Amino acid sequence: MTYKHIGKNFTPPDIEAKVTGTARYAEDFKKEGMVFARLLTSPLPAGRVVSIDYSEALAMEGVVGILTTEDLPQAAPPANPPLASDVIAYLGQPILAIAAVTEEIAENAIEKVRIEFERRPFVVDPLDTLVEGGPNPYPNGNTLIRNAAAAAAGTTQSGTDVGEIKWSRDAVAAFRAGREPSNVTWGDQWEFGDLDAAFAECSVIVEEPFVTIGQPHHALEPRSGMAYWENGRCYFHGSLQSHTIAVAPLAGMLGIDPANLVFINEYTGGGFGGKIFPYPIMAVTGHLARKINRPVQLRITREEEFYIGHARAGMQGLMKLGLKPDGKVGAVDVIVIGDAGAGGGASGSGAARFVSLMVQPEAMRFRGVSLYTNTSPRAAQRGPGENEMATVLDPILDKAIRQAGLDRAQVRIMNAPDSNGLIGPQRGTLTGAWMPQAIAQAAEMFGWEEKRQLSGRRNGNKVTGIGIGMGYHSAGASGYDGLCRIGTDGKLYLHTGVGNLGTYSYAAVVRTAAEVLKVDWENCEIVRGNTDLHLPYSTFQAGSNTMFTEVRTNYVAAQDALRKLKAIAASELGGEPDDYDIDGARVFLTSNPDQGLTYAEAAQRAVSMGGEYSGQQYPDDLNPVTKRAVEGLAGTGLIGVAKDSRHSGTVPAFTVGFMEIELDTMTGKYDILDYTAVADCGTIIHPMGFRQSMNGGGVWGVGLAGYERLVYDTQNGLPANIGLYQAKIPTFLDIPHVTHSDATNMADPQSPMGSRGVGEPAQGSACAALASAISDALGHQFNRYPVTPDMIVNHVAGLDSFNTGDLKSNTF
Repeated sequence: MTYKHIGKNFTPPDIEAKVTGTARYAEDFKKEGMVFARLLTSPLPAGRVVSIDYSEALAMEGVVGILTTEDLPQAAPPANPPLASDVIAYLGQPILAIAAVTEEIAENAIEKVRIEFERRPFVVDPLDTLVEGGPNPYPNGNTLIRNAAAAAAGTTQSGTDVGEIKWSRDAVAAFRAGREPSNVTWGDQWEFGDLDAAFAECSVIVEEPFVTIGQPHHALEPRSGMAYWENGRCYFHGSLQSHTIAVAPLAGMLGIDPANLVFINEYTGGGFGGKIFPYPIMAVTGHLARKINRPVQLRITREEEFYIGHARAGMQGLMKLGLKPDGKVGAVDVIVIGDAGAGGGASGSGAARFVSLMVQPEAMRFRGVSLYTNTSPRAAQRGPGENEMATVLDPILDKAIRQAGLDRAQVRIMNAPDSNGLIGPQRGTLTGAWMPQAIAQAAEMFGWEEKRQLSGRRNGNKVTGIGIGMGYHSAGASGYDGLCRIGTDGKLYLHTGVGNLGTYSYAAVVRTAAEVLKVDWENCEIVRGNTDLHLPYSTFQAGSNTMFTEVRTNYVAAQDALRKLKAIAASELGGEPDDYDIDGARVFLTSNPDQGLTYAEAAQRAVSMGGEYSGQQYPDDLNPVTKRAVEGLAGTGLIGVAKDSRHSGTVPAFTVGFMEIELDTMTGKYDILDYTAVADCGTIIHPMGFRQSMNGGGVWGVGLAGYERLVYDTQNGLPANIGLYQAKIPTFLDIPHVTHSDATNMADPQSPMGSRGVGEPAQGSACAALASAISDALGHQFNRYPVTPDMIVNHVAGLDSFNTGDLKSNTF
């Protein structure tokens, strides 16, 4: 099919502001009378506040007010409250906020607060709380319990409670040593197929322990915010990945009706899963502004962002994988101890589901425990569970393939999911998948047959490694609303409630409506970033789901507008709606194109006709957010609005990456000489956006496998890396100057334009390819990620035991 917009490059409208520096983020907004807030945070990893005396601080000249837990009730663990007092669960947790006329005065006032703490034993490694007699991160336990409870006041976390799981010292010792523990309690487990029978048919079985350490989100824009109240309404400038889907939970945190919240967020400087929904510190900004009746700006420092900004969950585990003589994966058995940090969530089951999909085993078992620690709260981070498991799976799969004497690319093609693939214990179906074709396409682009001959080649101190990695993420949802408007000026206004995370997907997806209505891009305007601009209820912008989900919403909204255009033309000019067609911003009689209306004329007719044509009436099944938006737009043009139906099956986004590295055995450093990746993510609707998603995900994949990690002092619970330079992210010096990427470009059958997202799996294939390449170069399984240069040097010197005997986490 030939498209007008789909598959074509364009310049997103916010590019110029970003390039010229005029883009305004949350802390760029000022308001007359605005004051500045600073946080007092916990110096302890675990404990409680016995008493607070802030009288001296409050008496300081320039101090306007203080917010404490007296103003914000504390939610019970494991909810992460905006301010803590009775239960302090991590170092850096906010305790109170002080507002003053300058940040300096607020900071000085913090020094005047006198607090008496009571310490509590803490834990930074999940295995240290799992063992009998080990300390619990919360007074009432160490593990996540699911229930049906609603979110506690001032938080958005619901359905969780704290329980306790302990293993015997022998069981934990066995697990630390890479052996299966016996007679233990699991927090979660599932299984499909006959595991024993499937392993019995395997000719090669490998068993490996593994550790993946969590990493901070590293969003360049911290969680700063500015809020003020006028006539009972709260105006909130914040930094979130999502927009209109966040209105109700943020309003709930502030204790107001969603209709009384104006959320402004045109640009977001990164989130990566840590800003999907409102986070606790937003409640501090809003409540403090209301308490002192002044606009309040709360800027979060880089160090504070490290503490409160969430992080990827870590894993400690065991994997047993069996290959049949023909190369088919027969069975997989996985154990995951997940690190949920303070008040977050681990992702062991999701990691296991990833394995079930990527190698399609006949039988599989997962057993796991999610444990809290007194470390930074954990949250979703690009491909949660899946990408860290990708670094584990591919090197172990490589080991089995080598022992079987088979080809690494061919075995992956043989086991990769196609459209008949299944996922997880429920054996769920997929909307469509062409991963075998993607692997074959990438192998040809990379020159696999030639490059694999270079594996282990020596050049002085340097050795070549060739790796293959596979990434996946569920990348689609449905059931949200679409909204567009043809103005009386004839322009097409594309209203979207998706956030602007920086990927430009918000702009790419609304082009669907322009495609359906055949409107030139120059005659379109995207309306976004401010709920007062009448935005629909859109999906959360996370999980690479925008491309699938919002193409569907814009399609149904445009179809509604198209129906109304033809109905108006038939009403004005005679005949039936099906007698009419559109093009060139006109609706015209198909049998006589000279007879018709311009879009401007049709919109003016819609206003005069009223009813559903201009928003006075709308479908009952719309979300209240969308209903308010349509009511606000009523009488301003022709309104296209509809709720998307539900799709069926998991929406898979896949990538596969091939990597060549040259590793220096004397320094432990390596150069990435080539990285080639191919995606199976449906139709590419914005080629430049696709290319940047592949590049960005690839860079972060290098960071996951080779650089970034949380490190805590086990004696005092102090974090050792609270800045970008300490928790280093890859730079241009760490990645190849040129990478190669492409796509199968096979349309998803449940997307009107065939599109799916690709951001998450692009990271997974890169981190897995790097882990695979390092193992290939050294002929050694580290099974601990990231693999840092000191680990490589120690291994070469024969000093390491990183893959056996010690599954410690959150440390060097």
